[in-house]
Amino acid sequence: MKQTCVIASDRPWNAGMAARLARRTGGRFELIASPAALTAERLEALAPRFVFFPHWSHRIPRSVYERFECVIFHMTDLPFGRGGSPLQNLIARGIYETKVSALRCAEELDAGPVYAKQPLSLHGSAEEIYLRAADVVAELIVEIIEREPQPVPQQGEAVVFQRRRPEQGDLAAARSPGQAFDLIRMLDASGYPSAFVQLGALRIEFTRASLRADGVLADARITFADPTESGGGA
Repeated sequence: MKQTCVIASDRPWNAGMAARLARRTGGRFELIASPAALTAERLEALAPRFVFFPHWSHRIPRSVYERFECVIFHMTDLPFGRGGSPLQNLIARGIYETKVSALRCAEELDAGPVYAKQPLSLHGSAEEIYLRAADVVAELIVEIIEREPQPVPQQGEAVVFQRRRPEQGDLAAARSPGQAFDLIRMLDASGYPSAFVQLGALRIEFTRASLRADGVLADARITFADPTESGGGA
């Protein structure tokens, strides 16, 4: 009988991953799409060989990672870039090629031993990059299932990223068209706050950017703050 594996992800670009992997490998894959559903009790019932976490932004309970072989996928060449917002932190540093690291979950964030790595381009919008990363993750999952490699401890000095905050999407911080373009595209994905400009009560949010010789072309969405929220009135 084929082994069971779990895919834990709440991102839309990973919604069909379990079904695609089941067709490809002939195994059984179960999708867990919310932190509340990720419990040791549910996993005990499924008895998975591996629990895979493609793009999972929530803490994994100790009761889960100590009892099951949990594999995280991180969008940096570990130990460089441990921590939050890896895609955005890489692009903000002018890094446009990276690796997806498959590592075993451990108590220290992104510090577990590594099963395998594969390269990933960071060109395009964040949505395009995440879709591309999903394909890379699927390849890594197949490799881990077929080879069952022993993860190897990380080597080298760790560089830790801080999770970026929504206010860091302010385009006022850009100092060139290239920086503005990168800021827009690295936030252009479902579930992420868009890059913006704030002009008093007027807020302009930008998506679908392209870099031109004379500047940046992008779609804009304009909203206005409710004056009652700040105590103002007519």
